[in-house]
Amino acid sequence: MDVPLSLSCRRLSTTILTPGTGDGSSFPGDSSTRSILMPDRKIGLYEDLVTRVTNFINEDKGLMILAGDVFDVPIRKDIIHRVVLWQLAKRQQGTHSTKTISEVSGTGKKPYQQKGTGRARHGTLRGPQFRGGATMHGPKPRSHAIKLNKKVRRLGLKIALTARVAEGKLLVFEDLEVLTHKTKNIVNYVNEMENTKKLLLVDGGPINEKLKLATQNLHYVNVLPSIGLNVYSILLHDTLVISRSAVDRIVERMHTPINRRTLVTLCA
Repeated sequence: MDVPLSLSCRRLSTTILTPGTGDGSSFPGDSSTRSILMPDRKIGLYEDLVTRVTNFINEDKGLMILAGDVFDVPIRKDIIHRVVLWQLAKRQQGTHSTKTISEVSGTGKKPYQQKGTGRARHGTLRGPQFRGGATMHGPKPRSHAIKLNKKVRRLGLKIALTARVAEGKLLVFEDLEVLTHKTKNIVNYVNEMENTKKLLLVDGGPINEKLKLATQNLHYVNVLPSIGLNVYSILLHDTLVISRSAVDRIVERMHTPINRRTLVTLCA
């Protein structure tokens, strides 16, 4: 019996699926030992997807349902472009500064008389035409941030996650616990993965100290908490590994109402 790739129930966004007895409420006992294949299908139908849960040593940890409204949305490159521009502009420091004529160090005395010398007329040596003088209309400290609606930012993250799922480059782990802080274990794991040049590990809570030590010397492996997951980081890495708790938190984050008034109404 093949495992279905989509379920109609939207509320089972991150339900844990375990091998059952075939009574219809769970998957057959032999399904957890097989990898879940993603056949050619149309993307963006908001269908819940079933994925296999493993760990660093490739042990089978059951199945998990990925919410269709987060991991199966229509791909829009224009939204990704807008979100990346917003991220890159927001992270610019904007500390560049030049000195105006009132800020340049130097005398304010007229260098020579106005007429009779045959030279050009100058009232100060701090002008922009002199070496060491002022800079006219130069940059001043400012913010480069641009405005982007929260709905667009949230949609960009959903699209990035959908793209990785469609490519088969999103893996779900039971957790990101490692037995040792040795870097060679992470290196061996990455080498076993096919067509992986840069790997992003996302955990639900604080990053494990052993995992930090194991990955800090690898420029092609980065670790993020789920709250810090963003579009630009996903695009920089060709493979995304998310823990089970991180998936739950990401789905909860995407389902939280943006409007505070709506949130207050729902709570009431």
